[in-house]
Amino acid sequence: MGLTQDLCRIIHATRYESLGEDCIFRVKQAIKDGVAVALAGSSEAPVKIMTQHMLALGGSPQASIWGTGAKLSVTQAAYINSVATHVLDFEPMWSPPTHSVSPTVPVAFALAEAHSLNGRQIIAAVAKGIEVQGRLQYAGDQYVPEELKFHPPGVAGVIGSSVVSADLLGLDVLTMQHAIGLAASRAGALLANVGSMTKSTHCGNAAASGLDAALLAQRGFTANPDVLEAPKGLIRTFYPDRFDADRLLAYGKPYRVVDPGLAIKLFPSQYGTHYGITAGLELHAALGGRKDIRRVRMISPVMKYVNRPEPATGLDGKFSLQYTTAAALLDGAVKIDSFTDKRRFSSDMVQMLKKIELEQDESIPGDFHSMRVEVHVELQDGTRHSAICRGPRGSWGFPMEDRDHEAKLRDCLRHARPDEDSESLLDQLDRLDALGAHEVQSLVALMSKQTG
Repeated sequence: MGLTQDLCRIIHATRYESLGEDCIFRVKQAIKDGVAVALAGSSEAPVKIMTQHMLALGGSPQASIWGTGAKLSVTQAAYINSVATHVLDFEPMWSPPTHSVSPTVPVAFALAEAHSLNGRQIIAAVAKGIEVQGRLQYAGDQYVPEELKFHPPGVAGVIGSSVVSADLLGLDVLTMQHAIGLAASRAGALLANVGSMTKSTHCGNAAASGLDAALLAQRGFTANPDVLEAPKGLIRTFYPDRFDADRLLAYGKPYRVVDPGLAIKLFPSQYGTHYGITAGLELHAALGGRKDIRRVRMISPVMKYVNRPEPATGLDGKFSLQYTTAAALLDGAVKIDSFTDKRRFSSDMVQMLKKIELEQDESIPGDFHSMRVEVHVELQDGTRHSAICRGPRGSWGFPMEDRDHEAKLRDCLRHARPDEDSESLLDQLDRLDALGAHEVQSLVALMSKQTG
């Protein structure tokens, strides 16, 4: 047997009952986070444009576009809802880095709606889809963002989506291999588009392409059934420097969502910026809100992708160490509204960005487990204050309180719907494992109500 077949046999044999309580809890947490973030994202300009585009193309009304009341085909619905899940850059972060919620959760709900599936089926499928993504990135040792050659969800995500879809469609082992084989030929995402609307489509493409691959395989469409290990296959193309197959086949031992676990994002921006934000918020509190800042000196690892001293837009600011730290220092909070063009080009922000100097130190490790960001502030009267972040709340080794996550979820939903709907939605997501197929349909209907 080859690597792809071995992996598919393990995935196929995995059942909801074998996941374990910790895995189920973490997967439900990821699903709840993803849905809330997607509903907040559904009103963002890129999602609106994509929705208008897809509606103009037309499609069978099989699954709902969240926050709109409209329906399109399962692949179109998965695409749009995945873009909405990622557009705010607010979904959970994984180790090694990838975005495994957006390519999986919208796919699971689209198929559950179309095929009347229950909550446990959704949880099991998502667990499988996020595990295979985590295992691929772990096997490829893809820990340092600065060293990445591709945007991870564009590669790992399309495989995760195909696994979710194969599971919910009831494909056998060989047909799952063909689904993964076809999905692998749709892999790829350029990091050059980080900071633009196109970044969120990396996750949308992964979700829709993996789902479409499984649907085609179900009809008898074939691909290389050994695509992972094949010459010029997925591993040799996307993970050519190193790949530990044993790490991949240790699937579920333990589940990556449990160990090392997911990092819940408390700020809607690229994860490396959270270190500067955390230090900036500490300084904002220490300064009592004083804004008479003469100079800000930042020290970080070499992270060229977030060295953006003058981001072109509010969206681009999500990928700027300087901008996100400036927002923390000025406002004492970094939220969804921190990344509007209005905030980006406000006079106090423009002036603050001119005061920030960033030094990228090669001696500081660049992975999220070992890195740090220092922020040193000098006031007009010459006094100095400093803060260092070695890990934001919610990351590995830096636990957050349950109330922190609840505050995030409610803030996201506040952007999308009335409070009474929000409470009902969160309650149903908390009970997802107890929901039958009919109750899942009611949950999807609530998720799909037009947002404010």
